[in-house]
Amino acid sequence: MKKISLLIVLFISILACKDKKETELAIDENIQDELTYAFYGEKISDAEALETDKMLAMYADLNVGDTISAKMKGTINEVCSVKGCWMTLKMDDEHQVRVTFKDYGFFMPLDASGDVVINGKAYVSETSVEDLKHYAEDAGKTEEEIAAITEPKLTYAFEADGVLLKQ
Repeated sequence: MKKISLLIVLFISILACKDKKETELAIDENIQDELTYAFYGEKISDAEALETDKMLAMYADLNVGDTISAKMKGTINEVCSVKGCWMTLKMDDEHQVRVTFKDYGFFMPLDASGDVVINGKAYVSETSVEDLKHYAEDAGKTEEEIAAITEPKLTYAFEADGVLLKQ
């Protein structure tokens, strides 16, 4: 009976050591993620995030009102200078994507710049002249630039539920 008890204790000890190493490895990976990115909104990972060229191709297939779930990488072009309640990401020389945040549950720092990963819903919308002028005001555009806005615009948009800002 003593031998069986000793074997059970030895077996449990070996399993406990193995689990501890796997846990330490998982903790180390989480620490690495936290050192690499600042998290806003839901905590997401950068795994399987689409590059801008692939995301741009997906946007090209969307019609006004279509929505798809997506995760993409991008570079911040501009952030709302009033509250950080939206940002734009550069897609290519002609296109950008306007990012808002789900239920206004979080905002970006006003001075945010650099690379991000966003997760949420991508869609195409038509932005009215009134909204375009409001966004231009938020972005700190001049009166002349704001007055030059006279037509609605098709907009690549994204409602993010989580953002990773590369540090």
